[in-house]
Amino acid sequence: MPDPADATPSGLLAGGGDLAPGTILAAYRAGIFPWPDAGGTLLWWSPDPRAVMPLDGMHVSHRLRRTQRQGRLRVTLDRACAGVMSGCADRDGGTWITAPIRDAYLALHELGWAHSVEVWQGDELAGGLYGVAIGGFFAAESMFHAARDASKIALAALVEHLRVRGFALLDVQLQTPHLASLGTVEIPRREYLARLADAIVMPVRF
Repeated sequence: MPDPADATPSGLLAGGGDLAPGTILAAYRAGIFPWPDAGGTLLWWSPDPRAVMPLDGMHVSHRLRRTQRQGRLRVTLDRACAGVMSGCADRDGGTWITAPIRDAYLALHELGWAHSVEVWQGDELAGGLYGVAIGGFFAAESMFHAARDASKIALAALVEHLRVRGFALLDVQLQTPHLASLGTVEIPRREYLARLADAIVMPVRF
């Protein structure tokens, strides 16, 4: 694996390679993640700073709490990973979730490394997210919603699940105004890598 310190200011570290399960897992363990460009070229990234969600720091609005209490949206884990990935990929402005990316993460799901959180409205998938877990580390890759607040409910359910399971690090990769409003913070890559090294050896499971 390349050294994350060699990344460009944008976080770009390398191009090419493969999406075999072992390659992807080795990348995550090194603080690197795959993210193809608009043309589908496989690129590898390690941004500085890195965005993370404190497991005791998610901002849950009064409206979101009200939606949670109403019970109209139901949460499950690892019931429809393919459906969640399809929902995440279905974006008007295009997507980085190419067919090879989708196949690679579904293979990781079959092997027990990739996981999904689903939010249902009746029998319909209303939102969700997916990512990769290694020890006490979870890398959240993407989320979507087809019903109001469904992606936020998925994230809140993930945060609570990881907290209860004893996880130490929830990586969301890059900060956005939306994620910041939910409580994510940025930390220097050096700090992120130190926390990652401690988290991936923890004897916990998703």
